[in-house]
Amino acid sequence: MISEQILDKKQLRASFERAAGSYDQAAVLQREISHRMLARLEYIKYRPDVILDAGSGTGYGMQQLAKRYPQSRLIALDIAWSMLSHARPNTAWWQRLLPLQQQRSDYVCGDIEQLPFKNESVGMIWSNLALQWCNNLQHTFAEMHRILRADGLLMFSTFGPDTLKELRQSFGHIDGYQHVNRFADMHDIGDLLLNNRFSTPVMDMEYITLTYDDVISVMRDLKAIGAHNVIQGRRQGLMGKHQWQQALDAYEALRRDGKLPATFEVVYGHAWKPFDPRSILTPETRRQLGLPP
Repeated sequence: MISEQILDKKQLRASFERAAGSYDQAAVLQREISHRMLARLEYIKYRPDVILDAGSGTGYGMQQLAKRYPQSRLIALDIAWSMLSHARPNTAWWQRLLPLQQQRSDYVCGDIEQLPFKNESVGMIWSNLALQWCNNLQHTFAEMHRILRADGLLMFSTFGPDTLKELRQSFGHIDGYQHVNRFADMHDIGDLLLNNRFSTPVMDMEYITLTYDDVISVMRDLKAIGAHNVIQGRRQGLMGKHQWQQALDAYEALRRDGKLPATFEVVYGHAWKPFDPRSILTPETRRQLGLPP
């Protein structure tokens, strides 16, 4: 992978650490997509015992999952500890001494590209708008397949290539740098699921367009949710005043009905980890059949 497309994970973590305090106020789109994902669960009759919220942020999705699956154990995973700190309920010390009456929740700081969980330890993986922060989706899906139990469910949303196309178009001809992160195509994501032995993947996509009064408001919202450009080949210094004005003028040309658009291509997907009948074979039978131990 060329450096211009590799995400700097250290910068990514720092960006989300800084954004934890402002995230909830600005994450309107993230909450809306979470609701649309939850609506899709209405058609899936499945009750997982353990649910992993991969890329949980400040915990909005996890709260909704807790209401839907009150008997399930929930695990929040995020790359930024400050996000988890906002997600974790403030429990008084004396409450921790009482017998466990409420749903069990755990909070883990980690990267979804290197999941710190045992094989086949999770019944469902839920991931709302986190996969776009992965450098290697092939490996990420392999990790998710590894920790899912047989017949386990993976449900996710992510951004597609047309996301922030107005911003990319406006800044794209100013210099030779990439100003907006790259996003994977829906069909490529479906292929990666099949390559990683997920079965019956279901993919769909929609466009959601937010409108703003000015470009600064677009940039402010992206900063508030930690969505910075963290590509290794990004521009390191400040853009010159003349170049900045050129980019603003290019974006202004896209104004319609008094508002500036910011388009998001939202990709939804879910797939199952199929049951492998070979898993019930004894070591001796596997040896006789020439299968790996």
